[in-house]
Order: sequence, then C-alpha cells, then structure tokens
Amino acid sequence: MSETVIVIEQITPQVGITFSNDQGPQGGQGSTGPTGPTGSTGATGATGATGSTGSTGATGATGSTGATGDTGPTGPTGATGSTGATGATGSTGSTGATGATGATGSQGATGPTGATGATGSQGATGATGSTGATGATGATGSTGATGSTGPTGATGSTGATGATGSTGSTGSTGDTGPTGPTGATGTTGATGSTGSTGATGLTGPTGPTGATGDTGATGPTGATSTVPGPTGPTGATGATGATGATGAASTVPGPTGPTGPTGATGDTGATGANGATGPTGPTGATGTNGATGATGPTGPTGATGAGADAIPVSLLLGGM
Repeated sequence: MSETVIVIEQITPQVGITFSNDQGPQGGQGSTGPTGPTGSTGATGATGATGSTGSTGATGATGSTGATGDTGPTGPTGATGSTGATGATGSTGSTGATGATGATGSQGATGPTGATGATGSQGATGATGSTGATGATGATGSTGATGSTGPTGATGSTGATGATGSTGSTGSTGDTGPTGPTGATGTTGATGSTGSTGATGLTGPTGPTGATGDTGATGPTGATSTVPGPTGPTGATGATGATGATGAASTVPGPTGPTGPTGATGDTGATGANGATGPTGPTGATGTNGATGATGPTGPTGATGAGADAIPVSLLLGGM
C-alpha cells in the first residue's frame, strides 16, 4: 500500500477526525452529498496573543501654537543707572532788554538864596536914564546834590530754563529669558541733567539825576536916578552871587523800574551719557501649555499574531 501523507494546517476545536487502517482500495469520487445543516457556531477561541506593535505612525502635523501664556509678573525695577555726566553749560543767554528808567527822584531841597549882587554904579546926572538893565541874574546855585539812587530795579525775571537735554538713550534690553514671555525691559537710563539757567538780565540803569535846585533870587535893581541927564552907560554886571549850598539828598526812594524782559533761552546742554543698563529682570513665569495638537494618523496595523487556536499539525501516517 502506498504511503499517504495528510497535513492538517488548522483544526477547529470540537471537530472530530477518525482515521482507519481498514481502508480498501480508493473508490471513485462519490457524488457530493447534500450539504449538511450548518453546525452551531463554535465557541469563540481564546484571544490570540497581541500582535507585535505596528511601526510608529508618521508624526502628526504640529498642532497650532497654543494661546500665549499670561505675561509673567513684571520683574522688579532695575537699580537706577548712575546719573549721566552733567551736560556742558549752555551758552549765556543774550542780555535782557534794559529795564525802563526809574521814576525821577523827589525834588532836592532848594539851595539857599545867592548873595545879593553888587549895586550897579551911579549913572551920571542928567536926563533920567533909562532904567538900568537888570543886574545879571546871580549865577545859578550849584546843582543840588544828586538824589540818592533809586533802589535797583527788580532783577529781571530769570531767563527761561534751557531746554532739557535730550533723554539718554534707552538702556539695552536685557537678554530674553528662557521660553515664556520676555522679562520687562530694563528701566530707561536717567535723563541727562538740565542745562544751566541762562544768565540774569542786566540791572536797569540808575534813575536820572534829581531836578536842579531853584535859581537864587535876582539881586535888587539899582535905584533910579532922579536927575535927568543923558543915559548913563549900562551898569556893570553885578558880581556873581555866591554858589548856593548843595541841596540835601533826597530821602524818598524812586519807584522800582519795571522788570526787564526775560533773557533768551540758553542753548540746550549736551546730552548726558547713557545711564548704565539696569539688571535683567527675572524670568517671567512659564506660559501655560498650548492646546494638544491633533492626533496623528493611525499607524498601519501590525501583522496578526498566531491565534491560540491555530495549532499547526504535521501528521505523517505510515502504512498500517
């Protein structure tokens, strides 16, 4: 009898197989019998061992960036940079216009009356001469002493303050902290010092000299001749009266002159040096995590592992 090899690749539980050694010669192919009724479904086999993990799917597209986290609290203010060097002194403002002249001092006291001029010489007898010319007016008394100088006019208002030097350049921004909002920028360097004030306008001029004292009284006219005669020669000029005493100094101060106009603004001082950069503020708090990106596509399914109910069997049957 020839050797028959039967290979069962898979068997379902609860299905019986009978092998006999009484087999006669192989009969011809019988006609196919009617299909038997469908057997009841066998119990579900135990779950096969988990297949090996499929290869990792391609990384999903990066999710959109999460909303920016809240800004971390502002770092403490950096220490104030050292004061920039004082700007160069602005040029002196132009001199303010001269203040108006102070009011005239009060009238000096009248000088004493000059001495009476000498009587003119007697005219020759004859027709009544015309009245002798009035003796020359006594010399004007010396000018009364100058009234005391009126008080100095009020100082002109201070020239406008020079324009403030330009602000020092902003300190460089501190390095950006690790991820999270950038710390607050360091404080701006201190502003350069203000240029010096323009020079005060000049004091107004001294008020004018007090008025001249009154002229001494005129000497009396020579007596008229009672004898007519030719006109006598003009009498000689009377001697100059003695100089009147100097008038007393005025005790009333003149009014204050008006304030001179404001001097022109001085040039702007040079820009102060940049203040030192403030220390870097502390790192802001880490922003909240952005929303999770969309799930990447599923990787391909791994090959199915061999089931627990798949029992490979190689059955070699020899002639019996």
